[in-house]
Amino acid sequence: MRIVADSSPLRYLRLLACEHVLPVLFGRVLIPQAVWRELQHPHTPTAVRAWIAVRPAWLALQAIAGQPETALEGLEAGEQEAIVLARETQARLVLLDDGKARDVAMAQGLRVMGTVGVLAQAARRGSVDLPEVFARLATTNSRIRRTLLEEILARDTERRRPSRPDENPT
Repeated sequence: MRIVADSSPLRYLRLLACEHVLPVLFGRVLIPQAVWRELQHPHTPTAVRAWIAVRPAWLALQAIAGQPETALEGLEAGEQEAIVLARETQARLVLLDDGKARDVAMAQGLRVMGTVGVLAQAARRGSVDLPEVFARLATTNSRIRRTLLEEILARDTERRRPSRPDENPT
């Protein structure tokens, strides 16, 4: 499965020490050069810069062939290039957190998932403890809506709750 990522999901997954779930869930992940540069920016947390400096083998850097079109104006460079790379490589999924970038990507026919979606999928596979990871996420500068986290936690709790015999139809 071909996956392209923007910097935000990679940044938060690294800060949460959950980047290991990406190759488990998706195999290889592609990033464009603008994303690579954003992850190396001096304002990026040290843990993220150190991680990208020795980029794991499953995270592949790939240049875009074309230029971002006007429909992508107003998005950050990494978001623009991630969307372009996802289209160019016919990626099955693009990892984006920013709402506007997600809307633009979906309008272009791309399937989108964010940090929270990755973590929820990893929890379904038993790779992370969702309540613990969401508690750590709340300590970052993430702008993910608390109501969204609460909804996903409620679904995760329901999924893990053992069913009672009287709830099973026969």
